[in-house]
Amino acid sequence: MATIDHAGFLTPGSFPEADPRDGLEKALRLFAFGEQLGFDSGWIRQRHLEPGVSSASVFLAAASQRTRRIQLGSAVIQIGYESPYRLAEDLSTVDVLSGGRLNVGLSAGVPPHADLLGPRIFDGDWTGYDLSYGRVERLLDNLRGAYLGEPDRVVVNAAGRHRPRLQPVAEGLADRIWYGGGSLRSAEWAGRAGLNLLIGNVTSGEGTDDFVTAQRRQLDAYRAAWHGSRPARVALGRVIVPFDSADDWTRARYAEYAAGRRERTLAPQGERRTLFAPDLVGTSDQILEALARDPVLAEVSELRLELPYEFRPFEYEQILGDAVRHILPQLGWQAPGRDSLPPAQIRSAAEAWVPQGK
Repeated sequence: MATIDHAGFLTPGSFPEADPRDGLEKALRLFAFGEQLGFDSGWIRQRHLEPGVSSASVFLAAASQRTRRIQLGSAVIQIGYESPYRLAEDLSTVDVLSGGRLNVGLSAGVPPHADLLGPRIFDGDWTGYDLSYGRVERLLDNLRGAYLGEPDRVVVNAAGRHRPRLQPVAEGLADRIWYGGGSLRSAEWAGRAGLNLLIGNVTSGEGTDDFVTAQRRQLDAYRAAWHGSRPARVALGRVIVPFDSADDWTRARYAEYAAGRRERTLAPQGERRTLFAPDLVGTSDQILEALARDPVLAEVSELRLELPYEFRPFEYEQILGDAVRHILPQLGWQAPGRDSLPPAQIRSAAEAWVPQGK
């Protein structure tokens, strides 16, 4: 069995189109709830053209003011839709506001819906822009806060006379940049670039129809290519849905959700031969048995619970609460500050999901 020393969760941050504030508020509350449970990190998805968080930077800035300890992550920002300099300014500002808790997941390449969004984002023809890994490298260079221009270049403004550089400079943020890898090429590049690696329950089938084999090959490629001055970090994402404390109706709903997604795990999907890991839905004992058979989990020390789309807030809280009580400790994880937190307070946080009515 794996030994996990960092546990996080990833939430979709979806909202009803007619009431986005309600959904965003509930997502912010989930981050505070996850911190109370002891999770090490909370991650938000960034998506475009759907009712969900379209700006991870803005959302996480708000989350930084609702929390004190938990690390805050984006998974993932499509760098093709971003200016590497302006995004660096936004991310640095969020990191400073959070006290150095930001983690940034990125992806490169032509992003989804480019035919619709490209002309709007680039204000015209977007096809000539560099959407490669180089865009990520430029973001990293900006985050490091090097001075701009020649050594004698200065700017004069209301702050006085000084050498120009990105402001604010968030020390250490460049070491908390992650790449969402799902292929041998992307995993190898992330290692050479010295980025942390996010892997999840979706990957590319390259020379194999077996999900685990494909993902282990990517891990090997990443570690062989690692070129960094610090230890490489890999965070594994899995859809994990324990239902120990759920009622019978909710258990049936979870099981139906998993059954509806099972067929996609049986064979590669589409021209890119996309492979999917099975969702882990059941009692905590059943999930632990499945995790014990996951050879990829045995090779990492950071686990991210990927919460399903379209579940309700109290269901997310129940899932996280059951994971903290029954699953994560069995993987060797200990909640930060658990020794100083009264057991009754831990228990009340894990049980706070119980709604007044469904």
